[in-house]
Amino acid sequence: MAVKRNTWQREAVRESLNSRNGFVSAQGLHQGLREAGSHIGLATVYRALADLANVGEADSLQSPEGESLYRACETTGHHHHLICRNCGLTVEIEATEVERWARQTASDHGFTDARHVVDIFGLCSACSSGSA
Repeated sequence: MAVKRNTWQREAVRESLNSRNGFVSAQGLHQGLREAGSHIGLATVYRALADLANVGEADSLQSPEGESLYRACETTGHHHHLICRNCGLTVEIEATEVERWARQTASDHGFTDARHVVDIFGLCSACSSGSA
């Protein structure tokens, strides 16, 4: 893979993503950048987010509604997420049993080099208790 040069636009997207808690859409990030006075284009934000996800600097997932969401990656290795549907709180988790099941299921069907994504959406304790 070719190394992408670090443009001011990519750095602006990286900084904005790092300043946020939880996942955000490209449109949401773009709106925040524009409100802060940036003239960066939406297509550039999409490309920068995709690039950051490809090199492991950002996590990417699809919301239950099918929208791509991004956040600055806190863990460099393979991991999964618990995500609050209400406030967006995100917790990175290890899922040893899921990893074992995924490898075994792939193997049982003759697959090798299998990859997977597991994101669990629910309500965090604060949102469940109504204190958020």
